[in-house]
Amino acid sequence: MPTLLQLKSFIAVVDEGGFTAAGRQLGLSQPAVSRAVATLEKELGLSLLVRGRDGLVLTVPGSLALTHAREAVRHLGLMRTEVAALAGEVTGTLALASLPSVTGTLIAPHLRSFAARHPAVTIRLLEGSEAEVRDWLDQGAAEAGVVSLPIKGLDVVPLGEQDFVAVVPAASRLAGWAEVDYAELAKEPFIRSTGGCADVFTPIAWRSGVEFDVAFEAREMSAVLEIVRAGLGVSILPNTGLRVPDGVTALPLEPKTVRRLGIAVSASASAPARAFLEQIAADELAVV
Repeated sequence: MPTLLQLKSFIAVVDEGGFTAAGRQLGLSQPAVSRAVATLEKELGLSLLVRGRDGLVLTVPGSLALTHAREAVRHLGLMRTEVAALAGEVTGTLALASLPSVTGTLIAPHLRSFAARHPAVTIRLLEGSEAEVRDWLDQGAAEAGVVSLPIKGLDVVPLGEQDFVAVVPAASRLAGWAEVDYAELAKEPFIRSTGGCADVFTPIAWRSGVEFDVAFEAREMSAVLEIVRAGLGVSILPNTGLRVPDGVTALPLEPKTVRRLGIAVSASASAPARAFLEQIAADELAVV
């Protein structure tokens, strides 16, 4: 029968992309993680992972085993947290998926107060694109996540809003404008962020009859800003937590472009995820 250590090791190797990173996440040595996964494979009589050109890849049996491993670990965690809840204590792990542009501004204050209220809860933070956040929620790698609103099929509370701005080279003809519209931006080479921002402004561009001439793509906002600073194009990014470097100018957009955000959990979320959702709702109500 597979052990909890074997299941956690297998999940961590998949989530972290390797045995060494999994060891750091679990607080184990790389050989210990390797042995745990190898023993699990021996127990099941099948290979779960193979090394491909781009790193470790799940086999077909591995994909099936991963789903069951996540469920087994989640149910064991639920057993602990629900038993502890009878004594009025929230314990376990809050696996939270966030967007990099949101973590330091909208999420961090809530995490600080949550950690103070529930010191027995371990917080595990994952950061990625909106698509990755949804995948992590669907696969059980995260039990709470930052999502764009509206959204269906998940329990959600509002988190806040992000205004989007145009970012242009400081030497650009647009840099001195009070605001810039989509049609003017479309006259310049465009740098598209692949982290989910495009899902917000692309529908607005279409409604405005605009199609951007995408010259570059970059995942991280810092990379987008560096390409803009080099004078290679313009972009649209969320203003929340945006650190505009020298050589780049941020301008208000016309029409105003806003992303409404929320914290979502699945119906089967654990006590820590539920407690975090309830805290967000209470904090937002207190602000109102």
